[in-house]
Amino acid sequence: MKAVSRTLVGLSFAVAVTLSMGAWAQEKAASGPAKILVITREFVKPGKGGAPHDKAESAFVDAMSKAKWPTRYVAAQAMSGKPRVLFFTRYDSYDAWEKDVTATTKNTILSAALDRANQADGELLDSSDQNVFTYNEELSLRPVSDISHMRFLEIWVAHVKPGHYREWAELNKMYKAAYEKSVPDGHWAVYEATYGLPNGTYLFLTARKSAAELDRGPQDEKATMAALGEESMKKIDELFAACVDSSETQIFAFAPQMSYPPDEFVKADPDFWKLKPAATTSAKAEKKPTAD
Repeated sequence: MKAVSRTLVGLSFAVAVTLSMGAWAQEKAASGPAKILVITREFVKPGKGGAPHDKAESAFVDAMSKAKWPTRYVAAQAMSGKPRVLFFTRYDSYDAWEKDVTATTKNTILSAALDRANQADGELLDSSDQNVFTYNEELSLRPVSDISHMRFLEIWVAHVKPGHYREWAELNKMYKAAYEKSVPDGHWAVYEATYGLPNGTYLFLTARKSAAELDRGPQDEKATMAALGEESMKKIDELFAACVDSSETQIFAFAPQMSYPPDEFVKADPDFWKLKPAATTSAKAEKKPTAD
């Protein structure tokens, strides 16, 4: 819904491992990874993050809560790279996305509230964009179905050179088989950019319950390398050099204060996902000057 609100105001308005985006949807959490994932990125101006941005975002949550809007979204705040927040909204199809946008447009009270929220939020932003991704089941590995107890998110972004998708597929097949064998609880979900980013852009997404899981990274990688063997590792290096144009890894922390999560998340872990009374009060206080 966060992404949809950005669309409505004019489209002026990411891992070396991966975000195993779990299941959330309208009304009731769906099973399995989202087929369509809309990601809105907000790059915050220096000094405008933290409490100021939290207050601005609370206006969106307040508007959709009052409207009892069924489409939910989850926010994640950058712990590396430029100051920014990602907002993830899942859909089962492009048709479902269209219907959500259309319904929001027709709801004049909600649309007006989102317009006001966007205006206030825009004052804090350096820039923003919106990108759309499609789930790639073949490249994914045991994606988890519940992220309500997750706290961190690793995102590995890779861009594949045009005309080198066969090498890319072979590279992933080799690495995935070795990782699956070496790390029994390893998991990730893969999404391919369809709109907004260059063709050949892939997101490997892995959610983490705690930062302690990050400490296991070198150990898991070592086990995977051992499973591959020297010859296979050499082959993977050659394939990577041949097909990958660029890649980067970033770490994010889920941000409940800027999320409009499904009820299932709140019920599963209320201490983390439930909006605190203080935040609610701040949200109401923030809205009064805007409404006058």
